[in-house]
Amino acid sequence: MSPTLRSAAGSDVGRRRPINQDSAVTSPRLLAVADGMGGHAHGEVASSVAVAALLDMDARLRGTELSGVDLLSTLHEAIDAAGARLTELGHQEPELRGTGTTVVAFLVDGLRIGVLHIGDSRAYLLRDGELHRLTHDHTLVQSLVDEGRISEAEAATHPRRSWLVKTLQDGSTPEPDLFMLEGAAGDRYLICSDGVTAVLDDTAIHDVLAGAGAPSDAVVRLIELANEGGGPDNITCVVTDFVEDAEDAEPVPDEPVVVGAAVSARS
Repeated sequence: MSPTLRSAAGSDVGRRRPINQDSAVTSPRLLAVADGMGGHAHGEVASSVAVAALLDMDARLRGTELSGVDLLSTLHEAIDAAGARLTELGHQEPELRGTGTTVVAFLVDGLRIGVLHIGDSRAYLLRDGELHRLTHDHTLVQSLVDEGRISEAEAATHPRRSWLVKTLQDGSTPEPDLFMLEGAAGDRYLICSDGVTAVLDDTAIHDVLAGAGAPSDAVVRLIELANEGGGPDNITCVVTDFVEDAEDAEPVPDEPVVVGAAVSARS
């Protein structure tokens, strides 16, 4: 029997931003975080558009047997649709030109997980007590690390560490990373915006994920620690457990749960 998802999502404006430009969603099939680009016009619009496109995908898949679905192509189509919508909005409303967002999205079918990633939001896996970073930041500083020009330690304090080289943005074709994961019962996954990772290193993230009971406890603690560390950006995270015993699980409601900027966009 396939594991049951038990998930929680949370989003907080942080301590230095006037508004929340992050959005996130969970459902029995979909887990996603989008971080609207704070240095660009109306990042909250971009993150909301990305989540809306993923929600449209989720609605089409409801009740569908996903074993025959190409998870990566389905995710890519959703993000292409979001990019087209952002471009259309830019034409209609010139003040929205330059709007962009990061996206990390999981599309889950039993133990099969399709992952889409663009930008510097991240995904992590805690398995058998070990933390694994699943995504690779699309930033200038990460490129410098990859080229051996600076160290990981230097990257952590680099003045341009938040400069993105790939995003979902109007007027451009999305170029996300796409890859498959094989899940296992007992896995715990975290998807988060850089409001978490700008403050908490991998050791701190490991300690929270390993020490928290329910996913909701981990979400609350990650937000608390990010704010205690200064809360320099919006803070958004999704934590999901793959639970083997369905009787002990608290399944994700069939209706999607949305947090952050996308909540206002839907109301």
